[in-house]
Amino acid sequence: MKMLALALALSLAAFAPASAAEAVDGPRIVVPAHDIERGETITDTDLVMQTIAPDRMRPGVITAMANLVGHEARRTLREGEPVRAEDVRMPILVVKGTIVTMTFMEPGIVLTATGRAMADAGLGESVVVQNPVSFRQVSCIVTGAGAVRATEPQGSTIAANP
Repeated sequence: MKMLALALALSLAAFAPASAAEAVDGPRIVVPAHDIERGETITDTDLVMQTIAPDRMRPGVITAMANLVGHEARRTLREGEPVRAEDVRMPILVVKGTIVTMTFMEPGIVLTATGRAMADAGLGESVVVQNPVSFRQVSCIVTGAGAVRATEPQGSTIAANP
């Protein structure tokens, strides 16, 4: 009878966590529920919350689903593996080499012009845009598909009436 109880206790111990502290105290992070391929847009059904051992926690690991949903994978994300902020990006809305519409805003005036994007960028990301006439490069923020807003002061291009 003692042998049966000992065997039962040993078999149950194999399925128990190494310590109660690891089971409860580890950080909760977001991990893919399945492999997510590079370029795929992440949805909430692609993710699950998981508790990990404290020694697996690394700087930049994402802990909230809201920080991943709607983003695009920069590399293949493996099922159950921690995801770092640099592993994802906003979906690309401006593609390098394409013509985009630049918007320049000053109080009382809004100007638009076209330019060539010098890099890929997603919503809210910075991108340099080159004016095809003057070849001047302007730092911009992506506001939509093929649309950017100038972020650096442009200097006065309109003469003021005295």
